[in-house]
This record gives sequence, structure tokens and C-alpha cells, in this order.
Amino acid sequence: MTNLLRPAPPPLVRAGRPRPAGLARLRLLAWPLYLAAFGWYLHANGLPSANDVVFCWLIGALLTAAVHSGHGPRGFLLVLRDWVPVMAAVWTYSLLRGYGAHTPWAPHWLPQLSADRVLGFGATWTVRLQHALYTPGSPHWYDYAAVTVYLSHFFLVFVILAVLWRRHHARYRRLLACYLALTFAGFATYLLYPADPPWLVAQEGHLPALPRVVSSVLTQSGLPQAQSVFENGSQFANDVAAMPSLHSAYPAMLLFFFWPTARPWLRALLVAYPLTMAFTLVYGAEHFIVDILAGWTYAAVVVFGLRWLWARRTRQAYGRADLAAC
Repeated sequence: MTNLLRPAPPPLVRAGRPRPAGLARLRLLAWPLYLAAFGWYLHANGLPSANDVVFCWLIGALLTAAVHSGHGPRGFLLVLRDWVPVMAAVWTYSLLRGYGAHTPWAPHWLPQLSADRVLGFGATWTVRLQHALYTPGSPHWYDYAAVTVYLSHFFLVFVILAVLWRRHHARYRRLLACYLALTFAGFATYLLYPADPPWLVAQEGHLPALPRVVSSVLTQSGLPQAQSVFENGSQFANDVAAMPSLHSAYPAMLLFFFWPTARPWLRALLVAYPLTMAFTLVYGAEHFIVDILAGWTYAAVVVFGLRWLWARRTRQAYGRADLAAC
């Protein structure tokens, strides 16, 4: 009877303190404010290409997502804990990559050129493709497509890392390990084997004149700000960091990393991306074919090597658990 006489709680009242109206408005305004700031930056400075700038905007997006989702200071600290060290590591690579341009030995070009002439049956595929497809001063649709594919190198891996960080943190950590291992393996090779790209070999007179297609299309399209991709894409540029091609290695890394669990439509994209990037790099005179093949090889060694180490560590952990159970 006492239960029947006890007044029922108000139906729509939640436990705890109500959220201030100001915080609710901030959640609603978080993404519009971020997108407005990013739009202003694009208008004033063009596409961000320096790694530190890309990371700042990426961290800003993750912080904005934390605000929009209603996370408090703990969400902010998680973003900074997981991403600021990554930004520091990639910025360090950019710095070291620039120093790699000043090795005491001369850059290599003849082995790559000779191999590409064999693969091209007497002429490099860069010369063949530009002769057949490129029209100076009059870009075609595939030239603009090549620009899009080329520029994806500067942000796509970071965007995928951000998505994994939000949805599957364990895979985020593994892909990040692959990315960092591949990046610094490339840097070590740049120190030991500095190599000229095709456009630079052409400037030195060893090939016919080869324009940098992506750079030329960006200039002709009225986007001179995007030239920073070539002039100081990292704050410390290195024109002889061509072997291996990290532009080709990162798409191959994504292919090898996601293939085991990818759906058929995603597998088609995973295969198409490295192939279109390879075409862009050869056609645009950014890399020899052997640079690209080396990039794919580095990606395979890193992804499958780390996967083997993770599997071995898991087996060892299960073995220790079994011993403890006995």
C-alpha cells in the first residue's frame, strides 16, 4: 500500500545536473565554426601540404568531434595524447628528410633509367606517356584526375587514421605502426641511396624534356598556392628522395593492411588506388617505375613483417596464459 501512495518521479527528468544552455549551443556550433575556419584557410592559403599544418587541422577536427559528441576534458586529453606524438614524429621525419638532400655521395640516376628503358622496350614509359597524352598549356580531364590522385598522398592516410582512431583504436595503432615504420625505412634509404626523379634527370640532359604534369596543371588552373606542394611540401624539401617512392608505398600499404577484412567493393578501390597512383607518378615524371616497385616492396615487407610479429606476440601471450592456467 505504501508503494501505491508513494509519488512517481517526473517522467522526463534525468538524474544529475542539467547541461548549461551555453554548452549545448557550443556542441551545435562546433562543426560550423570549424568548417568556416577551414574554408577561410583554404581561401587565404590554398591546400595545406606541410605535414605540421595538415596535422593541426586534423587534430582540430578530432577536438571538434569531441565537443560535438559532448565529451569533456578527458576527450580532449585523449586526442592530444594520441596525436601530438604522431605529429612530432612526422615533423621530425620532414626535418631529417631535408637533411638527407646533403649526403656526401652523388645522387643515382643511371640504374633507374636503364631499368626503365628495359621495361619500356628502349624508351622510358614517362617519355612514351607524355608524348602520347600530355598537351602543354591544355590540360585534359585525366590531367586533373592525376592532380587529385597525387595530392591525396598528403592527407588520405591521416584521414583514415583519424577514422580508425574514432572507431577501432587497435587497428589505428597497427596502421600507425606500419605508416611510421614505412616512412622511416624510406628515409634511411634516401640517406644511403639518394636518387634523382625523371624530371630532374631530364633537366640534367639525360632524357628529353619532361614537364612535371601535376605542377604544370596546378599553375595553369589558377591555383598557384598549391605550388607549395612542390616547393616546400615538407618544410625541408629533398629533390633526390625518389627511391623508394613513398607516394606509391602508402597506397600499397593500405592495400596490404585492409585486404584480409575488406569487402569486395573496397578491395576494388584498394587495388585501383596504387595503380592510379603509379600511373600518375610515371606520367607526371615524378618517379621511375623501379622507384614504384621498390615502394610496393617496402610496403609489403613492413605490413607483412609487422603482422607476423603481432601474430607471434599473440601466440606467446596465449602460451603464457595456458602455462599459468596449468
